[in-house]
Amino acid sequence: MKALLLDAGNTRLKWGLLNGNRIGRTGSVTLATIREQGKSVLIRRLPRDVDAVIASNVAGKVFADGLSAIIRSYNTREVRFVRSSAAACGVVNAYRQPGRLGVDRWVAMIGARASCAGACLVVDAGTAVTIDALHADGRHLGGQILPGLMLMADSLSRNTSDLPASRRGAFSNARVLRPFARSTAAAIAQGAVGAVAGAIERALRTLEQQGSKPTLLLTGGDAPLLQKFLAIDAELRPHLVLEGLACLIKR
Repeated sequence: MKALLLDAGNTRLKWGLLNGNRIGRTGSVTLATIREQGKSVLIRRLPRDVDAVIASNVAGKVFADGLSAIIRSYNTREVRFVRSSAAACGVVNAYRQPGRLGVDRWVAMIGARASCAGACLVVDAGTAVTIDALHADGRHLGGQILPGLMLMADSLSRNTSDLPASRRGAFSNARVLRPFARSTAAAIAQGAVGAVAGAIERALRTLEQQGSKPTLLLTGGDAPLLQKFLAIDAELRPHLVLEGLACLIKR
């Protein structure tokens, strides 16, 4: 079976082609580009001739409707939009109202469970940062949500009179690695990275104090950057949501 896997986030749409047990032909495009260039930008890039289409969407209903229309325009397949449920693929949802859990978090945990036999901490570092804990038996223990790096930095420039607007380059500058920055731009970037890294490390210590030995999995656009700042080992899994979608469609 060939299946088109779609991960619609707050900032970009990612995709991959599931062919048997392998995910290939991955790619991405920003939602802003889709709005500016229209459906042609997706028709040119998305894999064709698939047996099924499955999606995780946190970009809203309007985007979901538009995406479905684009897929139908060149492929007769309907898009199956995943919803968070009480349990699936060995993962048990911790929420009292399972459907209220963000579907991207849910699907990422399913992807993590498929390849991680023990406990794990799943961190998705994108526009927002989510941290979710999974017990070794697949039980979701709960999670955290905090602003992503750029959101955190932007909030300072919007809500103060003297702090400058942050640029993405400030986060990739090697000088940011210093614990105490020597410029305002670097100090803002260092503070944002330190806040996120500290939250991750604290969550990991909490699990360890409870007797777990969790694997730390990082996904999302800022995952490679965060990996450099963490004082603990972390595994990069850039396509974790796509991996979870693959598990769901094979089920």
